[in-house]
Amino acid sequence: IFFNSVGAAYIQVPATLLTSLNCCLDNGSNYQELLLEMTRQKTVPNVFVNKTHIGGCDKTMQAHKDGILQKLLCEKNEVYEYDLIVIGGGSGGLACSKEAATLGKKVMVLDYVVPTPKGNTWGLGGTCVNVGCIPKKLMHQTALLGTSMQDAQKFGWELPEETVKHNWETMKTAVNNYIGSLNWGYRVALRDKNVNYVNSYAEFIEPHKIKATNKRGKETFHTAAKFILATGERPRYLGVPGDKEYCITSDDLFSLPHCPGKTLVIGASYVALECGGFLAGLGLDVTVMVRSILLRGFDQDMANRAGEHMEEHGVKFLRKYVPVKVSYLEAGTPGRLKVTAKSTESDETIEGEYNTVLIAVGRDACTGKIGLDQAGVKVNPKNGKVPVNDEEQTNVPHIYAIGDILEGKWELTPVAIQAGKLLARRLYAGASLKVYHSLFWPLEFTVPNRDNNKCYSKIICNKLDNDRVIGFHYLGPNAGEVTQGYGVAMKCGLTKEQLDNTIGIHPTCAEIFTTMEVTKSSGGDITQAGC
Repeated sequence: IFFNSVGAAYIQVPATLLTSLNCCLDNGSNYQELLLEMTRQKTVPNVFVNKTHIGGCDKTMQAHKDGILQKLLCEKNEVYEYDLIVIGGGSGGLACSKEAATLGKKVMVLDYVVPTPKGNTWGLGGTCVNVGCIPKKLMHQTALLGTSMQDAQKFGWELPEETVKHNWETMKTAVNNYIGSLNWGYRVALRDKNVNYVNSYAEFIEPHKIKATNKRGKETFHTAAKFILATGERPRYLGVPGDKEYCITSDDLFSLPHCPGKTLVIGASYVALECGGFLAGLGLDVTVMVRSILLRGFDQDMANRAGEHMEEHGVKFLRKYVPVKVSYLEAGTPGRLKVTAKSTESDETIEGEYNTVLIAVGRDACTGKIGLDQAGVKVNPKNGKVPVNDEEQTNVPHIYAIGDILEGKWELTPVAIQAGKLLARRLYAGASLKVYHSLFWPLEFTVPNRDNNKCYSKIICNKLDNDRVIGFHYLGPNAGEVTQGYGVAMKCGLTKEQLDNTIGIHPTCAEIFTTMEVTKSSGGDITQAGC
């Protein structure tokens, strides 16, 4: 079913295709299956306009009311500057743009980092590369090296009598140099794929047209047939006096020019615990202020064990408190700050002095200032997230979204990368595979000190489905490496019996998953006395 320029429905069947039509009717069930695979829609009518899938009757009428239908009908003869414009140069945006270019499309990527209140910016690659996973992993590894030196002495390595010290500036320089090499590599990769990268801030002014503003204020205008929103998120501030003036976030920590010293981490997110963990591993005095529970949304058994482990290794927790004011006491590198906090359970107020205050209370989607209203894209007004269907398509058919800005999806770099690649293949290569939104999230929270029986592992099985493994939890060294392998097995339908029938690689921590016998309901002792 098609629509003409006045919106009337008709079926267009050229005389030369009557024979083909008869063939189609003879194979109607095959075409119905193909349409179902393409659209996931079983009902009729199944409406397409200029090769864009609209949906059934209700969605078509809604598209008419929203003005989207008329815009699509007028697109037939319009020529755009690009086939695809990707707004955002993070992991998902880069993956999508390169894949689309490989498939022969003319692609532009716009990426611009709005400076933090402290004035920090970074290069191409998004949060993960510049101020997230990569620098965090490097600093976490730095902390592990310190623990390795402690272990070394127990096994005969003789270190100098004077205390071994860590130099923050040396670490920061090494980390930033590595990230700089990645930034350059991304730019080269885009150039090699003939993707036009522009370091400008993008804003919709029409459904198919954006304004790009560079750091000097120069404006250019560009059009495209399709758009991908991949703008990501930025750290949320507290909204209390002194937060933006005196505090930092993860956007600032990894390029901090001096050692943060005595640090207060505000928040109980994975970012808060990971940063607090490696700072403590570097020998710093670290306190984490928690409003309610650790790692909301995570398995609380594992979250509490992580917290207990951190406390045992020197991280202090201020539980059931929220900051109400941050005051400036003294300049320096680092300086001194005073934090006033209030109990969530009473009128009690406390004060504490710190050299650095790191805010890690969540992140906000970067969708509020890119003109989505001008394009007709609907956004959740409460959190700025963009609702999409299972094709990553927004309510505007030619505009898609991927990554952390999606409503109800996992905020993970590998998910964004896979979503970007698969979306490009569906748009331009006729593919149908969609991203599988599962969660395997290693939390590298602090430095392991090799205590006996401090590692903890558990699996969750569906008894009604042959004890298929549907949950996997691991608290111990190299969590990311361990989890990755089991993640593949779970996607392939791993069962408890298959684990039991697997011979473990010995001696490893991960082999414990092949010898698990104690169920939670039994209340049995899980203490390990030996191999």
